[in-house]
Amino acid sequence: MSRDVGIFRLGNIVLKIVVGDITEFAGDAIVNPANTYGYMGGGVALAIKMRGGRAIEEEAIGQAPIPIGSAIITTGGALKVKAVIHTPTVVEPGGSSSPENVYRAARAAIKKAIENNFKTIAFPLMGAGIGGVSPKESAKAMVKAFEEFRDREVEVYLYIRDPDIVAVVAEACSK
Repeated sequence: MSRDVGIFRLGNIVLKIVVGDITEFAGDAIVNPANTYGYMGGGVALAIKMRGGRAIEEEAIGQAPIPIGSAIITTGGALKVKAVIHTPTVVEPGGSSSPENVYRAARAAIKKAIENNFKTIAFPLMGAGIGGVSPKESAKAMVKAFEEFRDREVEVYLYIRDPDIVAVVAEACSK
């Protein structure tokens, strides 16, 4: 069961922090913080593949390599979305990320969503799991990317699994 825990405005963008499972999101697209090869073997990527189906990963691999700072779109499979946007935060599967990679990935994903007229997009905290970026730094980097598109009317849902980090993420989103 998901629940909204914070709502912020970044110009015309509405940013909602949600505690819950991103694979339950119903909207236009879910963002997968990918690796450059398109493999979906761990973290959020594995959860998306497990719930949405292997076809998502097969399409992503078919479009690889995906450079950091770019994004591709695949089917949403059995998920309640039109598409999955894959944008690398790491080069190698299981590799470490950085706030700069998170920023570049978030920027590429929201740009790709806007190009495809998606109005509701769910992001996880990118790079903050296996990638090793702190939740605060991840949220700050993502908000920096979203700010660049503040003139666009988009609803962004930022999913977090751990309710104990809500305050840290909300603080990063409010600056």
